Amino acid sequence: MATLESALPASSRDSLRHSLQLIGFSLALSYAVFLTCSAFARAWLIDSLGRVIDNDFIGVWAAGRLALDGHPAAAWDWSLHRAVEFAVAGHDFASYYGWHYPPMFLFAAASLATLPYLAAWAVWMAVTLPAYVAAVRAIIGERIGIVLALGFPGVLWNLSVGQNGFLTAALMGGTLIFIERRPLLAGVCLGLLTYKPQFGLLFPLVLLLDRRWQVLVAASITAAAVAAASVLAFGVQSWEAFFAWMPVTSHAVFAEGRAGLMKLQSLLGVVRWLGGDMTAAWAAQAILIAGAAILSAWLWRQRVRYEIKAAALAAAAMLATPYLYIYDFPVLAIPLAFLMRMGLRDGFLPYELAAIAVPSALILAFPFVAVPTGLAAVAIVVGLIARRAIGELRGVFRVAMRKTAPA
Repeated sequence: MATLESALPASSRDSLRHSLQLIGFSLALSYAVFLTCSAFARAWLIDSLGRVIDNDFIGVWAAGRLALDGHPAAAWDWSLHRAVEFAVAGHDFASYYGWHYPPMFLFAAASLATLPYLAAWAVWMAVTLPAYVAAVRAIIGERIGIVLALGFPGVLWNLSVGQNGFLTAALMGGTLIFIERRPLLAGVCLGLLTYKPQFGLLFPLVLLLDRRWQVLVAASITAAAVAAASVLAFGVQSWEAFFAWMPVTSHAVFAEGRAGLMKLQSLLGVVRWLGGDMTAAWAAQAILIAGAAILSAWLWRQRVRYEIKAAALAAAAMLATPYLYIYDFPVLAIPLAFLMRMGLRDGFLPYELAAIAVPSALILAFPFVAVPTGLAAVAIVVGLIARRAIGELRGVFRVAMRKTAPA
């Protein structure tokens, strides 16, 4: 299939890069202005009375504080954890920001809780945002990747609530960046991603079928090491609390929709938001997980470019998880970065660049339209990856047919 950029002269390709850079910079600047104005209006971080405004990061800091005070298992106890959140904010509030992570993530939370709340938030963003930007920059392979990463709308929503989407994206991106040349480092990234295990559902299967033994061994050792370290640091009671509260959390989030079903961006969440019961929601999600697993594993065994395989696995990982919120969407920048890398290097397919902008618009629009637009954004990215994969597979088939055709 013909490409657009490959047919353009060098001056036009430079013009395209300049336009993309300008768009990325403008979006990033608009996010900075929006957050700065929100802070001055006392609608973000600190309210008009000088008190902390509650958001997701308050749950992280509270869990870390409990761990530092010698009560790590209490982080999963809603009443005890929420009491610390109120103490941090200096006032009561209606929301509750639960701690649902495996105990190894308490290392990060406890480290942050050694600092005052706002300083901890600033450090958390200062560490994880550059890691995410570095991953996107490394995938795209050009400096333009920096502004494109910063201009992605997932940045705004993760910054606004102090969540861990940057870290998740950096670890997933790092895994996919290093698989081919530094498999041990890829395994370390994947092992650390177990702090949010729902995003790693498909990786072991795909890597096993593709015989990436070094990655799997390194990931297993890393995951086991951090889990063992968490037992030594926080006690086996922390793991007992994590597993005891997991079904309670699942029921509250999925069945009762306490966090707001509209906020869930997974297929399970959309089915529940549309009025479906839990049986229908889990059935739909299970079918999607199975389909994503089968297609991802099959694609990784085909003769297509690694960028297509990596993009497909990253996007499929987002489809597979039932627990997906808008602050997780820096992860979507990873498959998009692989698409941008192919387009900037080899040329974009017809209408591809315009289509790439649609998921960003859907993510940016989410809080204003009160519709779970994230799933549609992921589906569009999957469609763009599939288009690339089908085109390459057709090319491979044609070559094979020519070789087998009689002279």
